[in-house]
Amino acid sequence: MTQGTRTQLRQTDVKRLNRTWRRGTENRLSLILESVTGPFNIGSLFRTAAAFGADQIWLAGNATPPTNPKAQKTALGTDRLVTWHEPVLPADAVRAAKEDGYTVIAVELTGDAVPLHRAGLDRDVCLVLGNEDHGCSPALLEAVDEVIYIPQVGRVGSFNVGVAGAIVLAEARRQEWAAAGEPAEAGPED
Repeated sequence: MTQGTRTQLRQTDVKRLNRTWRRGTENRLSLILESVTGPFNIGSLFRTAAAFGADQIWLAGNATPPTNPKAQKTALGTDRLVTWHEPVLPADAVRAAKEDGYTVIAVELTGDAVPLHRAGLDRDVCLVLGNEDHGCSPALLEAVDEVIYIPQVGRVGSFNVGVAGAIVLAEARRQEWAAAGEPAEAGPED
C-alpha cells in the first residue's frame, strides 16, 4: 500500500473485494441454533451467517425465528439471504443436516471437545450453537459428529452466542482459504 491518506473503500470496491473472496469459497457452511431465544442474538447470527456465505440455518428447540421484530432489527433483512427452517426437535435438525451432507459439529465445552484452531473445518460443516444460558442439550451432543470449543484465556467462562457464532464461522472460512491459498488479488487495490 502506498503512503498517504487511508480511506474506506467505495461500495463498488467492497462488492468487487467480496466477489473475489466468494470465488475462492467452495465449502458449504450452515448452522443449527438450539433454543437460542434472544432475538438480538438470532438477528446477529443470521447477519453473520449471511456475511460468511452460510447456506442454511436450522432452528431447533424453542429458538426464536428471525421474523421476530427485534431479530429483524439486528438482522437487517439478511434472513432473506439464508435458507432457514422452522424450529424442530434438535435431533431432527442434526439428522436433516447430516442427510444434506454436512458434518455436524457442536460448539460446546465437553471432555472430548477439540480446540477450535485444531478442528478440521475445511469441509462442508454445520456448526451447532446452543442456548445462551445452558448451551447444547445432552440429546443434541449425543447426535452430533464432533464437538469443538473456543479457547479462552481471560477470566470469563463463555462468549455471547452471537460472538461465538462469528468466531467459528470465521475460522471455518479461514481454514478453507488457508488450505486453498488466498484468492488472487484478494486485497483492496493499492
